[in-house]
Amino acid sequence: MEHLIELRHVYKIYRMGAEEVHALDGVDLTVDPGEFVAIVGQSGSGKSTAMNIIGCLDVPTSGTYHLGGADVSTMDDDQQAEIRNRMLGFIFQQYNLIPKLTVQENVELPLLYAGVSAEERRERAVRSLERVGLADKRKNLPSQLSGGQQQRVSIARALAGEPSVILADEPTGALDSRTGREVLGFLQKLNAEGDTVVLITHDNSIAVKAKRIVRLQDGRVIYDGDAGDPRAVVQPEDMDGGEVGA
Repeated sequence: MEHLIELRHVYKIYRMGAEEVHALDGVDLTVDPGEFVAIVGQSGSGKSTAMNIIGCLDVPTSGTYHLGGADVSTMDDDQQAEIRNRMLGFIFQQYNLIPKLTVQENVELPLLYAGVSAEERRERAVRSLERVGLADKRKNLPSQLSGGQQQRVSIARALAGEPSVILADEPTGALDSRTGREVLGFLQKLNAEGDTVVLITHDNSIAVKAKRIVRLQDGRVIYDGDAGDPRAVVQPEDMDGGEVGA
């Protein structure tokens, strides 16, 4: 089976004066259709850089990135934008909803930019809102919703594009713990229904809600395996003598 996401020997090097910063330092990573993977690490670990590359927002300095079999690492900006719009659905920490648009209009907006017809936009938006339990709020403005409901609208917006991958960047960061658990429950539900989810977080308690954890430290993968394994959440300073896992 072809991997949905495949990073091979990926380096991302930034130059800061005379110094080279290796944000990613030879990362190998694959994600298959239907997986729920959390990429976890502290500030400076490389997880945000990994998200930008997986999300087709940046390209590696060296190495290759294939998404759905296409070599993203050789694409120009327009080609990246096309594959990003076609294959990826983004969920952000701050929701990024437009205050003056209704819930349904917010969900439809990326489809409008993609040239989808008005009737199909409406059908997809309503169907996506039904999946997150908010079809009855489709005429509301974002300000009339709770934080958790707004995040569910952003999930519906991601789903409306029928993406191959849902890429969630710290999706509970702006929520209280109870509402955060609710949103994570929705991501688990979507995954159970067959959606591929890649979650980016610094928080172990959130990462363990995924099925698989990839832990980054100093731009390198130090653990890749079952989220239920105690080694998945061990802090680097607690490790005796080096790397853990694959």
